[in-house]
Amino acid sequence: MRTRIIALAVLASVVATVLFAVPLGIAVFRHLVGQERGHLLRVANDVAITVADDVEAGAAVDPDDLTDVGDDGEDITAAVFDEDGDRLAGTAPVRDEDVLAGALDGDIKAGADDDLLFAAAPVTHGEDIIGAVLVSESRADVYGELAVTWTGMAGLATVAVTVAWLVGRRQARRLAQPLEDLEESARRLGDGDFSVRSRPGGIPEIDSVGVALDSTAARLDDLITRERAFSADASHQLRTPLAGLRLRLEAALEQADADPRPAIAASLADADRLEAIIDELLLLARAGQAGHASRIDLGALLGELAPEWEARLALTGRDLVLRVDQGTPDPLASPAAVRQVLAVLVDNATAHGAGTVTVAAREGSGAVAVDVCDEGPGLSEPAGMVFARRADRRDGHGIGLALARRLAEAEHGRLHLTHVSPPVFTLLLPAAADSPDEPAGSAEILQG
Repeated sequence: MRTRIIALAVLASVVATVLFAVPLGIAVFRHLVGQERGHLLRVANDVAITVADDVEAGAAVDPDDLTDVGDDGEDITAAVFDEDGDRLAGTAPVRDEDVLAGALDGDIKAGADDDLLFAAAPVTHGEDIIGAVLVSESRADVYGELAVTWTGMAGLATVAVTVAWLVGRRQARRLAQPLEDLEESARRLGDGDFSVRSRPGGIPEIDSVGVALDSTAARLDDLITRERAFSADASHQLRTPLAGLRLRLEAALEQADADPRPAIAASLADADRLEAIIDELLLLARAGQAGHASRIDLGALLGELAPEWEARLALTGRDLVLRVDQGTPDPLASPAAVRQVLAVLVDNATAHGAGTVTVAAREGSGAVAVDVCDEGPGLSEPAGMVFARRADRRDGHGIGLALARRLAEAEHGRLHLTHVSPPVFTLLLPAAADSPDEPAGSAEILQG
């Protein structure tokens, strides 16, 4: 690209110089020839005035009047002729009959042949023409002056082309450098470096491409980061049912005399749960970590999830309480996302809490609040670190909480730790606009 820009700039300057210089050179040549002819006419007229008295008197013409008639450095010859055309004095290398005849007729004329320029002027006495003066000069004198002029023009043309070359180089560097930077940025982006950012080059069109490339890199970086975090956090969600399935099968193997059918049925239920979790996570991932929002019947949703949660808590001798306050509006969110968030909260309470686990839904300042709490001692670390995604947590608290918070925010909701000890996590969801108002009253106990 650099070479093409420089070549184009030089070619354009050469073409422009030639188109301008050739007519100008011809015009300069014609101007110099015309100027020299006019000069010869003036010289001829001056010589004619000088020798007029000698020609009229029939005396010999003084040779000094015919020499040194030109300016310094000019080699001009002069000759005097009588009225019959006979040369009286001087040197006339070439006699142009038409020019001399015109001068004898009273005209001042100039002419040229291949080697010489000449001019003739009449010699007069009163109104009579008594002779003529013919002066000539070699074309070489004109060509010498023309060569000097053309050399100057050629020098200026060379300077112009050189300047065009320098400007072309600078412009090529100015145009090519941003494009080369964009090429490098695109290559790094293709190699997976999403932190690449292009530098402004001062050219609006190229800078707009750089801004678009930077925006693409930022979106890809955000997308890949979210997808990686989502995949890592989702793997935590799959470990719980997998661990339960494994424990159940191992327990069935240890009890060789027992009927395996209950264990098989429970394992199939765990497998169905695992499949449902995978389908929901894939749906959420394809939808940008947010599913299709719809009106959710919280009572029905909690009733659907309760048997699974109760069975897991019963293994450790713990209870589950589900409560939906009367007058609680229906939330507007993705059922899959809400199901996963509640699963994360109950799983953490089951694995790391103590005592009864309570899931309570209520109205909260124009939103729907779902509280998940247990009777354990709570968390030993700052509340702000609970939702930080850390794979090296020793106590196991917060596994999947980062995913749960992102799912809640994708549904235009919030997930907070509202009480540290005992721990209470609150999920806030937007209420459906057309939720029917119900009179406030006592809470409805779904499971206990």
